[in-house]
Amino acid sequence: MASAPAQQPTLTVEQARVVLTEVIQAFSVPENAARMEEARESACNDMGKMLQLVLPVATQIQQEVIKAYGFNNEGEGVLKFARLVKMYETQDPEIAAMSLKLKSLLLPPLSTPPIGSGIPTS
Repeated sequence: MASAPAQQPTLTVEQARVVLTEVIQAFSVPENAARMEEARESACNDMGKMLQLVLPVATQIQQEVIKAYGFNNEGEGVLKFARLVKMYETQDPEIAAMSLKLKSLLLPPLSTPPIGSGIPTS
């Protein structure tokens, strides 16, 4: 027998700002920063390895913060929180800026090849 779905947490714009601030600060905690650095070094800037090694650590760090706000303590809670933030990004420039900062903590900077070094034409 399936259990009833959990109540989806809802946050106001102000609450979303507070939670985002706490999530970003959680990545600065020395223990979490060391965990992220270790995962990044192991991934060697390989996107596939980033997904395998860095994303789970980042998800755990976020879960520790957002569970206090009613999001479940599984990956689904992080996805719901991300969708909520995405919805508020268009309404609130502060949330949009914080969301960009959070993404920069999670993803490596994308390096673009220099102009003229693209795929050779034959």
